[in-house]
Amino acid sequence: MLLWAGLGLIILGIACVAIDRRAVHFIYDHVGSRFHAFLSATTHFAKAAHWLAAALAVYALTWLWLQHGGAPGVVRLAFQCALAFIISLGLGSALLHGTKLVLGRRRPRDELEMNLYGFIPFGFSLDWNSFPSGHALTIFCVAVIATALWPQGALLWFAVALWLGLTRALLTAHFLSDVLVGAGVGLISAREVLVNFFPHLALAWF
Repeated sequence: MLLWAGLGLIILGIACVAIDRRAVHFIYDHVGSRFHAFLSATTHFAKAAHWLAAALAVYALTWLWLQHGGAPGVVRLAFQCALAFIISLGLGSALLHGTKLVLGRRRPRDELEMNLYGFIPFGFSLDWNSFPSGHALTIFCVAVIATALWPQGALLWFAVALWLGLTRALLTAHFLSDVLVGAGVGLISAREVLVNFFPHLALAWF
């Protein structure tokens, strides 16, 4: 299911390229200062560096605990989930940043401030890095791993992931298509890592 959901998000994101320019102006004109402040306060919960640092810390601590033996099952589970997330984020990020460099999309701020819009294929500039969204990729990887850990909270995890991903578009830090494609890559990356390398963590509907 997650594979098809991820592919669906990627296809929807590509289709949204046709409306991105109008959407970013609509969002910019209609998001008020108080809502903007709220978005700014929450959007960085999806930042990759925070989650990667936490996963590395959990991985290191649980690895040390496991070396001394006698660790409860929850420690081994935390170790495996941390490792699965690190691998998922690494694979997804490699694809995402390769796409960013090859496609070279301008950020919404270029459109809003200088009326400059579009892709610059094979420009290989770090300034043209809008497509896809790394925040969206990260938080959807988190949602998949969290669902494997606590399936009863699946709707909550994915709802939170969707909201945090959309904050990137609502802040005009990314176009809507950037967010949707990033989310799709995150879903597929985490799903494939679990199914192929941690099958005991993957749910039947993954």
